[in-house]
Amino acid sequence: MSQPPVLAVRNLVVEIPTRGGIVRPVDGVSYTIAAGEILGVVGESGAGKSMTGNAVIGLLDRPARIAGGEIHLNGARIDGLTLAQLRRLRGKEIGMVFQDPLTSLNPLLPIGDQLTETILAHLPVGQAEARRRAVAALDEVGIPAAAERIGSYPHEFSGGMRQRVVIALALCAEPSLVIADEPTTALDVSVQAQIIALLKRLCRDRGTAVMLVTHDMGVIAETADRVAVMYAGRLAELGPVREVLTAPRHPYTAGLMGSTPLASKGQRRLHQIPGAMPRLHAIPPGCAFHPRCDRAAERCRADPGPTLKSCDGRAACWFPIAQDEAVA
Repeated sequence: MSQPPVLAVRNLVVEIPTRGGIVRPVDGVSYTIAAGEILGVVGESGAGKSMTGNAVIGLLDRPARIAGGEIHLNGARIDGLTLAQLRRLRGKEIGMVFQDPLTSLNPLLPIGDQLTETILAHLPVGQAEARRRAVAALDEVGIPAAAERIGSYPHEFSGGMRQRVVIALALCAEPSLVIADEPTTALDVSVQAQIIALLKRLCRDRGTAVMLVTHDMGVIAETADRVAVMYAGRLAELGPVREVLTAPRHPYTAGLMGSTPLASKGQRRLHQIPGAMPRLHAIPPGCAFHPRCDRAAERCRADPGPTLKSCDGRAACWFPIAQDEAVA
């Protein structure tokens, strides 16, 4: 019998009540992540990427709430857990890597104290073993002279080294799932490459499932096994990363690829997707992307919004791009 996925999200809906009515920053999102797999979640700002990750780990800011769907971790449903149960889950079963390491680390505590505190909270070990594991975690993520640096404070590390410390903090209690929310955005290109290589190696060696949230298609291409493209709170496309990036089927995915240097290779001007993503309270009927899509037809405007299930399972589009069509 095959093992269940580490994470299974089914028809997830997140709602926020506002003066203008209820808005849905996440609307009917479904995906799975297997052990040892990296799923990249990509899209423009406001697409719902981070909100999806926050819903999984139970960090939605009020008044946002999960209004529908299910979240399963290692076969057990977790979207209905109490706050106390979620606190026990975070760190032990789900690790989190945020964009800015300075917001994740306590500036008043040495990094060793922060690591040992997490290990002691989630693993049945004593103080000496927790410290040994903290040093091993720092060593595993590439902190030089880990045994000596364990007493250092966050401000004594460079940005790249702080992000390595945050990754060690996310992994020190041996979680089965790590959610990495824009982990390389604030870093320069050379350090980005090091962090990407580190995530891939840890995922492979530990069998950890990783949800990698980013807006950078280059990071997705280098890191992910599969990619989920989000637009206006919904999944636009989901599939193996090489297939999606080299032969996108949704016009939005094709537009994202055409607007990056990765696709142009310096041979032509970058393509720009016209317009902007709709505000949550003004999502148009039918396909949310149709006002910006040069393939849109009457069905795109009139029919209910396409979903992966109602279409071909790969792209939520009534008129997907054929395999032999060039990327716009």
